[in-house]
Amino acid sequence: MPGENPLSAGQAVSGGHRDSSNGTPARKGFGARLITRFFVKRALATSALAGLAFEAHAQQQPLQELGLSVGAVEVIQLAVFAGIIGSALLCAIWLIREKGRIASDNVDLRGRVADLTASLQRSEALLNLRDQRVIIWEREHKKPEIVGSLTAEAGAPEERASFLAFGRWLMPASAAALDHAVASLREKGTPFDLVIESQIGAPLEVQGRKNAAHTIVRFVSLSETQRVQARLRIENKRLSAEHDNMIGLVDRLEMPFWIRSSDGRLKWVNRAYAKAVEADNSETAVRDAAEFLGTQARETIAHQHRANPVFSQTLSTVIGGDRRVFAVTDVAGEDGSAGIAADMSGVEAIREEYERTVRSHADTLDQLTTAVAIFDEHQKLRFFNQAFQKLWNLDQVFLESKPENALLLDRLRSEGKIPEQPEWRRWKENLLDAYRAVESQSHWWHLPDSRTIRVIANPQPKGGVTWVFENVTEKINLESRYQTAVRVQGETLDNLAEGVCVFGPDGRLRLSNPAFSLLWGLDEGAVKPDAHISAIRTQCEARATDSPWGGFVAAVTGFDEDRSNRQGRTELQNGSVLHYGIIHLPNGQVMMTFVDVTDSVNVERALKEKNEALQKADQLKNDFVQHVNYELRSPLTNIIGFTELLSLPATGPLSPRQREYVGHIGSSSSTLLTIVNDILDLATVDAGIMELDIAEVRVDRTIAAAAELVSERMEEHSIKLKIDQASAPKSFYGDETRIRQILYNLLSNAVNYAPQASTISLSCRQISTGVEFAVHDDGPGMTPDMLDTVFKRFEPRVNGGRRRGAGLGLSIVKSFVELHGGKVQFETGADRGTTVICLFPETPSGGVRVAAE
Repeated sequence: MPGENPLSAGQAVSGGHRDSSNGTPARKGFGARLITRFFVKRALATSALAGLAFEAHAQQQPLQELGLSVGAVEVIQLAVFAGIIGSALLCAIWLIREKGRIASDNVDLRGRVADLTASLQRSEALLNLRDQRVIIWEREHKKPEIVGSLTAEAGAPEERASFLAFGRWLMPASAAALDHAVASLREKGTPFDLVIESQIGAPLEVQGRKNAAHTIVRFVSLSETQRVQARLRIENKRLSAEHDNMIGLVDRLEMPFWIRSSDGRLKWVNRAYAKAVEADNSETAVRDAAEFLGTQARETIAHQHRANPVFSQTLSTVIGGDRRVFAVTDVAGEDGSAGIAADMSGVEAIREEYERTVRSHADTLDQLTTAVAIFDEHQKLRFFNQAFQKLWNLDQVFLESKPENALLLDRLRSEGKIPEQPEWRRWKENLLDAYRAVESQSHWWHLPDSRTIRVIANPQPKGGVTWVFENVTEKINLESRYQTAVRVQGETLDNLAEGVCVFGPDGRLRLSNPAFSLLWGLDEGAVKPDAHISAIRTQCEARATDSPWGGFVAAVTGFDEDRSNRQGRTELQNGSVLHYGIIHLPNGQVMMTFVDVTDSVNVERALKEKNEALQKADQLKNDFVQHVNYELRSPLTNIIGFTELLSLPATGPLSPRQREYVGHIGSSSSTLLTIVNDILDLATVDAGIMELDIAEVRVDRTIAAAAELVSERMEEHSIKLKIDQASAPKSFYGDETRIRQILYNLLSNAVNYAPQASTISLSCRQISTGVEFAVHDDGPGMTPDMLDTVFKRFEPRVNGGRRRGAGLGLSIVKSFVELHGGKVQFETGADRGTTVICLFPETPSGGVRVAAE
């Protein structure tokens, strides 16, 4: 119609048009083209109308001239009407043409939709086959669509939720692999082809693909041949995984493991094998054919494989330089063999240690005086010690036959060695209940021979029982004797003159005797049993001038960190002096003893006074020695000097009698000077103020000097001196002056007792401990009684000496030798002379003063 809206007509026409690509109505593109054409044509029509209106206005004047009355409005209306009519005609013509074209396009589209519908039906028919099932995801978060089905033999559930839960109907390994593959397909688009296995063992092939719009996973049932192949692939994969796991496990073992080919060559070894043969790795050990076992061991294995495919034996080999023992197991197959070696060295060491421990345990039990018998879980005797055999006096053969416990009890009863019971069977059953008990049991047996035995049954974890028979007869007797001793001790303490009290760790009095109260002057009954030490302290401190009870309390209550025994004295106000002692007892108690030492203290004080007087006298003596050292020697030196001057010819002639008198004066003065020197030397030694001038002493020179001093006296009595110093050292360290004085005194003593015209010997020799000097004379010798007084000073000798001296010579010798750290010995006897031996150490050990170089 001329008044119809062209846009609406275009829409109506395009309602049946479908896009050829997806089969939907193609209204957007066609409507846009239609609207564009309409507005173009409308614009052309409007232009035409405007032209007509202008022409009409231009032609208005001629019309007016012709006498026609036409207004401007009528002209415009006429132009508009003419434009509308023209536009409608044009639109109608254009619409007719478009409708024809659209009808032709609709026919083509219907043909294509029919083709697509047929194709879709064919695809759905293929998808709905019974041997496959497809899961389709259109979008990420949209539920998947499941198409098709699988046969019942596949073991897949028909229900959607159960089918999508792969872990419910697939094997765990297959379900895990499928979940991983689907996740990778949906997230990354990675396609996959898998062979999975249902829980009933049916294999399935699964394929996964993804395009721009869909994600598809297809499950396909396999034919019998394909199933066999799939099962083989699954089994091969499983076996390969198990093989890898097994190889990985064996490679991590700390035991050498090896695999050999049929010709005996190594194919594979683990790390422990490579380490044992000191190879860098397993490949190196196989390449170098490094053998773990020796040739003889390998030949033994090969020889046994001929008869038995399994070899299991303990072999030894050297690992790291040490020989070790291995339990080798080697299994041979058709294509080779495999073996493993477990190090049994530690086990062997533990077994040996266990056996030694068992033997040591048995030896220890065998040395016990307590009888011990061990029965196993079958109640058979497994071990017994000598004390057990001795206790029951049983036959060794019977015990070694491992009798049962019940049989042993019956024999002891028949021999009358255990007490008779009114109900023997019930008593024995109660005793043997120890094999079913958990805790230890204890019994007391009073034997017919008056012995008392304590029987302890100790169940073992494996069902046996260890029986311990303790003879407590002596213990009971000891307890009885102990009680008697306690009573005797109480009576003894009560009658002691020494005060005794014992306090416990809590400070309470445990024990005291009457002497304690008597010594401290306490009233009778003042010291009560279980009294606290603080109460006793209060009473005793009132009677002491310098109370030690503070220390007593600290020792008893434990505030004294040094728990050591102490002693001391305290004086009471009545003048008594008590000696006390604090003794810590092992049980934490403290015992204190008190002794009245008043008389001893008085004597001690008197002795101290006398000692002080003696010390003063000794000091006076030392002062006297120092004084005499100058006052006596100086006059004697003057007398001797003037005597020598008188004897000189230059002084003047002397008559024979005067010369004789002068000689007596000189010899007597020299003798007196010698005596004074000896007395002063001994006094100096006794005072402890003498010091030795230690220097190197020439032995030959010292002996010669000493011999020169006695040469005149020896010539006077025709006595010869024999000197032996062949074994003597050239020198040693000592005080040369004192050593010469020692030798002079020894020679003077020998000259005094040697027979007329005899020989005195002086020898010196080196010994292991030092130097030895010996002087021998053929005099009358000395009796044992004389030897006891030989070193006494001023002791007269009545054994035939020519000259009676002061008796100081040997005392001087002994003092000087001992000052050097040596000693003096005698070898003498009646009518066989006397030998005096002086032993000097290599280094003097007495009071010394080293001489200046």
